[in-house]
Amino acid sequence: MTAPYEPGAIVRSRARPDWGLGQVQSNIGGRITINFEHAGKLVLTGGAADLELVAPDWG
Repeated sequence: MTAPYEPGAIVRSRARPDWGLGQVQSNIGGRITINFEHAGKLVLTGGAADLELVAPDWG
């Protein structure tokens, strides 16, 4: 599911909590680009990404 992962949303990887919090940069065609605190910018596939939405984009 990729719908809630809009640019600006804050997420956490359930599989890799050591990455820290991440901010969604883009979500295009199920490919989610996220800038994590401790892992930098990563591109994850929405279907395989086990993400937890911490905070939506507050605009």
